[in-house]
Amino acid sequence: MKSHAAVFAVDVGYGNTKVAFRNGAEVATLIFPSLTPVHQEQTIAIESQGLLNVPKTIPIEWEGKTYDVGPGVPLSSRNGNAGGTLADNFCTTDSYAALLGGAFHFANIESVDRLVLGLPVKNFHKYAEHLRQAFTGKLDFGSTQVQVDKVMVLPQPIGALVNFTKYHEFDRDNPHLIIDVGYFTTDWVVATGLTMDERRSGGHQSGASHYYQMIAERIKARLKVAPDGIERIDKAIREGKKYLLAGQDIDLMAYREESQPVIDSTVKVIHNLIGHTEDLRSIVVTGGGAALYASTIRAAFPTTRIDAMSNPSFSNVRGFFAAGEVAMMRDKQRKEGVAA
Repeated sequence: MKSHAAVFAVDVGYGNTKVAFRNGAEVATLIFPSLTPVHQEQTIAIESQGLLNVPKTIPIEWEGKTYDVGPGVPLSSRNGNAGGTLADNFCTTDSYAALLGGAFHFANIESVDRLVLGLPVKNFHKYAEHLRQAFTGKLDFGSTQVQVDKVMVLPQPIGALVNFTKYHEFDRDNPHLIIDVGYFTTDWVVATGLTMDERRSGGHQSGASHYYQMIAERIKARLKVAPDGIERIDKAIREGKKYLLAGQDIDLMAYREESQPVIDSTVKVIHNLIGHTEDLRSIVVTGGGAALYASTIRAAFPTTRIDAMSNPSFSNVRGFFAAGEVAMMRDKQRKEGVAA
């Protein structure tokens, strides 16, 4: 039986889609790849009487097309018909909508008072109104139907900032720099308390995927074999394993060292654009690519404390959820005050 959520937060990222919602007293989370291959029936697996596993996906319809969405989507899907997730206008694509539909399905949610979504800092003003209009009201994803009363859109690093306020290291009187290393973009916010300094905040179109792509190019140049996309490179690095290509188990360490300039250049952009650093209480490193960038950030800001968030992949979406609940509470207090 499907349920109602007062607040439902979704971080539809370029690499993964993360979800947070209340399940009793706890905040539940889930994650699946941001990949949307065209739907294909798994008839052989279904008819094999349990001998073969059926991939954990759901067909999601949007604008007359049907996509497979979920944790069982093959990682090679982006190297083909992936729906154009690595694009500046990603939030306007059918893939984005299909991933959002998948989030509702896997969370078993059919109605929402407040849906909280995020955008990269550099695209926030351009696309925030689009998200509010596109996903408010009755949403039809084929087998999944959802009613959304209101959409709230936040810059992605603000989610991490809100999440960080729960920790004892948070200093409300002095600024923190929050660096969110995503799959396609790296965003940063300088904020004192919950007041954002827009002059020192921004985004750069370079994230973990650009690093993986450089590794793929180095492998191709040396071995004369083209990797089948970057998702398996990502998986091998995260799991600390060798990368299988054309029958070879490849140690990626040398290729990672050759691709380090991708990370160096991004951190240099951040350092140059935030200006002075003497007033920073700490730098909060978060996002799915946090582990890749952490050591470079430490070297670039040697006198500033570095706070690494636990479970950085969920940091933004947990913050989105917390911000949504605070906003709901304020709206309720405001209405009660008017009524009194």
